[in-house]
Amino acid sequence: MSPIERVADKLEKPALDDRSYRVIRLPNKLEALLVHDPETDKASAAVNVNVGSFSDADDMPGMAHAVEHLLFMGTEKYPVENDYNQYLSAHSGYSNAYTSSTETNYFFEVAASASRDPDASTNGSVDSPLHGALDRFAQFFIAPLFLSSTLDRELKAVDSENKKNLQSDTWRLNQLKKSLSSPKHPYHHFSTGNLQTLRDEPTKRGVNIREEFIQFHHKNYSANRMKLVVLGREKLDELEAWVGTLFAGVVNKDLPQNRWDGVEPFSDKELLTQVFAKPVMDTRLLDIYFPYQDEEKMYETQPSRYLSHLIGHEGPGSVLAYIKAKGWANGLSAGVAPVCPGSAFFTISIKLTEDGLKHFREIVEIVFQYISLIKEHDPQQWIVDEMKGMTEVDFRFRQKSPATTFTSKLSSIMQQPLPRDWLLSGTSVIRKFDSQGITKALSYLRPDKYRLTLVSQKFPGDWDQREKWYGTEYRVEAIPSDFQAAIRKAAESTARDRISELHLPHKNEFIPTKLTVDKKDVTEPAKNPRLIRNDEAVRTWWKKDDRFWVPKANAYITLRNPLAKATPETAVKSNLYCELVKDALEEYSYDAEIAGLEYQLSSYAMGIDIDIGGYSDKLAVLLEKVLVSMRDLEVKPDRFNIVKERVIRGLRNWDFQQPYRQVGDFTRWLSSEKGWINEQYLAEVEPLTAEDISNFYPLLLRQMHIECLAHGNIHKQDALGITDLVESTLRPRTLPKSQWQIRRNLLLPPGSDFTYRHTLGDKANVNHCIEYYLYVGSLADLTLRANLLLLAQMTEEVGFDQLRTKEQLGYIVFTGAKFAATIMGYRVIIQSEKQTSYLEERVNAFLALFASRLDSMTEEAFEGHKKSLINKRLEKVKNLDQESERFWSQISSERFSFVQNEIDVANLKPVTKQEMIDFFNHYIHPTSPARAKLSVHTIAQATPKPANGNDKKPSAADQKTQLVAMLGEYLTSVSISTDQEQLARRFETVDVSSGDVAAIVEAISRYMKEDAKVPEQHSATVMEQGQQILATVLPQLGIEIKVEETDLPPAPKVKETTYIQDVHAYKAGLAMSAGPRPVRELSDFEEATEVKTESSALDSSHTESKL
Repeated sequence: MSPIERVADKLEKPALDDRSYRVIRLPNKLEALLVHDPETDKASAAVNVNVGSFSDADDMPGMAHAVEHLLFMGTEKYPVENDYNQYLSAHSGYSNAYTSSTETNYFFEVAASASRDPDASTNGSVDSPLHGALDRFAQFFIAPLFLSSTLDRELKAVDSENKKNLQSDTWRLNQLKKSLSSPKHPYHHFSTGNLQTLRDEPTKRGVNIREEFIQFHHKNYSANRMKLVVLGREKLDELEAWVGTLFAGVVNKDLPQNRWDGVEPFSDKELLTQVFAKPVMDTRLLDIYFPYQDEEKMYETQPSRYLSHLIGHEGPGSVLAYIKAKGWANGLSAGVAPVCPGSAFFTISIKLTEDGLKHFREIVEIVFQYISLIKEHDPQQWIVDEMKGMTEVDFRFRQKSPATTFTSKLSSIMQQPLPRDWLLSGTSVIRKFDSQGITKALSYLRPDKYRLTLVSQKFPGDWDQREKWYGTEYRVEAIPSDFQAAIRKAAESTARDRISELHLPHKNEFIPTKLTVDKKDVTEPAKNPRLIRNDEAVRTWWKKDDRFWVPKANAYITLRNPLAKATPETAVKSNLYCELVKDALEEYSYDAEIAGLEYQLSSYAMGIDIDIGGYSDKLAVLLEKVLVSMRDLEVKPDRFNIVKERVIRGLRNWDFQQPYRQVGDFTRWLSSEKGWINEQYLAEVEPLTAEDISNFYPLLLRQMHIECLAHGNIHKQDALGITDLVESTLRPRTLPKSQWQIRRNLLLPPGSDFTYRHTLGDKANVNHCIEYYLYVGSLADLTLRANLLLLAQMTEEVGFDQLRTKEQLGYIVFTGAKFAATIMGYRVIIQSEKQTSYLEERVNAFLALFASRLDSMTEEAFEGHKKSLINKRLEKVKNLDQESERFWSQISSERFSFVQNEIDVANLKPVTKQEMIDFFNHYIHPTSPARAKLSVHTIAQATPKPANGNDKKPSAADQKTQLVAMLGEYLTSVSISTDQEQLARRFETVDVSSGDVAAIVEAISRYMKEDAKVPEQHSATVMEQGQQILATVLPQLGIEIKVEETDLPPAPKVKETTYIQDVHAYKAGLAMSAGPRPVRELSDFEEATEVKTESSALDSSHTESKL
């Protein structure tokens, strides 16, 4: 056998990257990037396979996606279907995968060390969690089983995933674009798949679907099409040895790269057309699509970035600045979207106002005028140099990302024809100015080769077709000749007849120039920021970065004022105020954004938040501009009306989100002393005027308490200068501490059981959802917190396996801890087509099942869960932003528990199995008389169609007749002589419509044995495949398969619930929690020493922070 080839080991990498890298190629031509990170606490691997939905058979869309699902269901070496995920869960890990057009990407994460100490070395031991995970992972690509017992379940999971997306405009509009593309190109495919495409229709054609999936894997999965990335603490030589051994068995079939040259997604027939589409949400979009070149080999110059930079610019002289001033648009983006090797689109997408919808033709003409402006000028080297300089700075100071993010992304990048030394920098860095390349790129933006799509719920209103897969209403037509002529004229415009306000951008004054970092050696990074100012008016927290050493900083500022969300009306006014400030700053702040400096302005329960982050050089400049704009905002009636309409649409569109994204808002509302929900905001926003906001916002700024965190490449005096700047600009009166709002939660009494029902606003959504919440106690109780965290760890994998994989309740299944301002609990979320009462029952059954598993759990398994959780809690922050967010979450919670993770670990270590049993039986078990429960049910108005796709269900007699006919065809196809009359007699006493599979199987078995005289061995084979077919055929006939109760864990009998009819009365009947309190005296943080995990902190009676 050929030796492993070392392809590259000196990869271009960021300045502060302490990892070492090696690219190797195995004898089977599988290419791998090995990454040794001595500091990582998470190991990871990803495999990217150069096959995706474009390789689906035309008559079986979704095959690639289904195969992705099925590979998780057992291999020859590890045949237990859940072994892989059980292993990962036991070692602080998880896995996922995705299927795209031309690739399927599998990835996992696991603890870097088997030790409870996350910093321990693995010493190259095969006991390393990474080695065990890699061994299981490699078998996906060597010998997957495609178990018959899992086939129908996973196809239902695919179907459920598809149904989850049926009301998503992102999925609907993307599929509409694909469905209206050339049928000769695989871009036309429906990529997700459903039961109809993957089971029902193929079965009708006599296809053995399991064999089809096996053949798809056999024909398309080859070692030479795979790119592997492995990141671990082990040395490169050790990782190389592991990969060389574990992946040697992946067969190389020398398959060529998947390409679709010679055919374009949009042929001439699809171009020069305009598509009008009706969305689910109240959205207005104008999209312009140009067929574009494949830039895969242009990684040094990337000419499309020049185009997207100019067309997508938001500063003075830009398309957006002009049409926004007209009141026609709220946003614009532009850029290239690769389709596959050989094809791409350049897309310009514009968010329209109501008035913009009426002027969409003029907007298209303005875009083409701007394109003519760009073409009129020679490509500007200074613009490319500015972009090139920022890409170099961004790469130089790139920080680490989460392990799976890194491996998954890099394995995909490896499919590109990049020099292997440039895998990390790849297309992140522009390396050359290519004038000819830019000119050629511009040549694709032609007035005779494009398609328009206009998305609106109201215009034009005469949609006359429905898209096949998602049901999107649309109309498509040739672009009218007069409109085409106007566009050609705009594309040929010159400076003389072009709109004078359009011009190229100016030089960007926000480009950072000071990139030095004052780096000092530290024994150990500080675990908390220091409190450097603490008086009645201001609290300023500061930490000079001592961990990441990048020229970046983050400033988080809260302007505390209880007026911000005192009522739904003031909450809406505060939100409108923030949106108007951002609207006024859009042109100015865009330069900062593209120079790596961004801000956010938002209102929340405590007041107004200002967050600014990025390169520290110009941070104070941007902050001052934001503060001045806040202070001097002129509420112009025209902009107010546009922003108000956008806010109203956002509130209305809330009802059309996925149900699982809505349900948590109701739980929070029902658990809070003060809090509001969407419908209450919507009722208040309609009557508001520009004058209302002009009169209101000075009240927000007149009196406040200022709290600030300055973290990063920023010195103490500069941090103090931030709060000085806030004070001197806004000049507020001090808000006395006695007027600060205290956050409190409502306490569910022991033994209570409440249910709140809400009917979904989206009449077409078929999915119900349930959040099943069990109150555990106060965040101040460290022992309860440790027990809750451990319960979440122990039920994460088994909950998913039982409720989603085995019972197929729905694609969306979550279990885990839920933390509020002052309380905590355990929750289960399920989104499903099944009734919420049934979901409640199945959650009760699962919890009872887990109780028995906990009782029988070995001490070794119990300690394994503790170790896994401890590793997760001690996971290191990966970059400056993560550490900033960790600090700010503790400050904003008013707990200041900066070492909460260490406190959790200290409380987890002594937990015993018996303590966990007692905890579970008291707070969680469905039959516990002490547990306190709140369920929120969101109820769908629509009902799913039968699996056969017909709205009309056949009669019981017709169902039986059709089933017997289908069975006769099947028996004939497997060489069994069939007497239809005799077969029908066998079914005379069988209740087919009830879905009684056992009775149906018995009838077929007796026919083969007694009537057809089929040999026993042949009969057994036929029956095995026949039972798989029944799982397909019965739903096709509108028959729900009867599941024997013995097949499911039994649900215990529980007390009756109390339905919440009057929320005010419900809240009035509950006690309130204490407010949050610091875990230490704030004076402790004024000292130069950092927080220690001291016994005083662990023994504190004060509250602890959320995760």
